[in-house]
Amino acid sequence: QVQLAEFGGGSVQAGGSLRLSCAASGYGDSVNNIGWFHQAPGKDREGVATIYLGSGDTYYTDSVRGRFTISQDSAGTTVYLQMDSLKPEDSAMYYCAARIKRAGNPLDAAYYEYWGQGTQITVSS
Repeated sequence: QVQLAEFGGGSVQAGGSLRLSCAASGYGDSVNNIGWFHQAPGKDREGVATIYLGSGDTYYTDSVRGRFTISQDSAGTTVYLQMDSLKPEDSAMYYCAARIKRAGNPLDAAYYEYWGQGTQITVSS
């Protein structure tokens, strides 16, 4: 059973930075991607960034490219999301998720099987 736990949420002023961590366990070699998603009140959960654990390839949604960086530790058990130049519109619950499947859009939440509980990010103007 894959287990995920997010750390590092909080409040920051616009232009500031935060780093989120996603600690993953229980998956052996079965997980292909770990991704970060956000969900604002009343909106759908959207993909922010994802990393392929084997190759290290990364993908970002357009709104965060150049501001956010996803990375993994050498053991592949912790995935980070460095968020710089934060904007008020980045405010949301942030979730990390693990994907076993190989097919499908890697930023589509529908293709992820395991989810953490989420951590809140609030960016004030």
